[in-house]
Amino acid sequence: MSTNLAALSQAGVSIWLDDLSRDRINSGNLAELIRDKHVVGVTTNPTIFAGALADGEAYDEQVRELAARGADVHATVRELTTTDVRNAADVFRDVYAETGGVDGRVSIEVDPGLARDTDKTVAEAADLWKTVDRPNVLVKIPATEEGLPAITKTLAQGISVNVTLIFSVERYRAVIDAYFAGLEQAKANGHDLSAIQSVASFFVSRVDSEIDKRLEAIGTDEALGLRGRAAIANARLAYAAYEELFSSERWRALEAAGANPQRPLWASTGVKNPDYSDTRYVDGLVVAGTVNTMPESTLEASADHANVTGDTVSGTAEQAQAVFDELSAAGIDITDVFLTLENEGVEKFDKSWGELLDTVSGQLEKAKG
Repeated sequence: MSTNLAALSQAGVSIWLDDLSRDRINSGNLAELIRDKHVVGVTTNPTIFAGALADGEAYDEQVRELAARGADVHATVRELTTTDVRNAADVFRDVYAETGGVDGRVSIEVDPGLARDTDKTVAEAADLWKTVDRPNVLVKIPATEEGLPAITKTLAQGISVNVTLIFSVERYRAVIDAYFAGLEQAKANGHDLSAIQSVASFFVSRVDSEIDKRLEAIGTDEALGLRGRAAIANARLAYAAYEELFSSERWRALEAAGANPQRPLWASTGVKNPDYSDTRYVDGLVVAGTVNTMPESTLEASADHANVTGDTVSGTAEQAQAVFDELSAAGIDITDVFLTLENEGVEKFDKSWGELLDTVSGQLEKAKG
């Protein structure tokens, strides 16, 4: 058992794995991570599935069966991915029960090509929820402007949601508003609010990557001295917004009706700059009631040498805001940064989805002989 990960868990951070494959499930590795590495949930995305299906033979038998039934590529992708998520959810069944439904969660994303289409996103979310058919699934919906009403409408149906691709605090506030509205509608629709869970996935490392690039282009000593400071400051400001909005009267009314808070989830916590500590987005974001979803490399690094010293987030909003004041003064257009990151995020997942379709199309053709 990792003492570092135990300390992180004891600090109130739920450790999730940002990866899933059939090999990981079938080999017992996922169960091993639950037992030995304090992993209590899984997130997936189109990039993860594209990698999983392109690697190895674990999917061949199911692909052959689907090819024999005449399934097209879209139906095959749906069957393969929902099977993995359903089986992973079963692996987490005990965690789900032990945590009262808070953890033991497995996320599956709507087709990223629908990120700008509210109604189709809602329909896809409902279909994924029904197809996986496990109470501990979370359907991932991107926090685009079109995604916000989709989040509300999906929650209103009693469906648990992982809101993804959040970059700015401004958009995060809109996500919380969409969550509250969804719960209010779910209550009006007769749903049990205590059965609905949600997380808000706030992306971290990509913020440093984009802003560092711009600081290096500016090139002044002042600008270069700000590298590596934006991402954690941004997440800490997001947590301050969470504290504010989840102490409001609107939230208190929902809480009294049985609602669960929408936990902040730190996503994109793999460090992309080799000059930075590979556990920086773990060490700097320790606060109770949050989730940190990690790629396996970050999980292993954290097990080995994370520096968990207690809460590193509460009470840091003023310092975090000072970082953004300095970034603006240095010439960084913060609004443009977040717009760029959102657009790139949608495009990357859409590209990965296309790669996934291409891989599976090739596998279907091979299976047909």
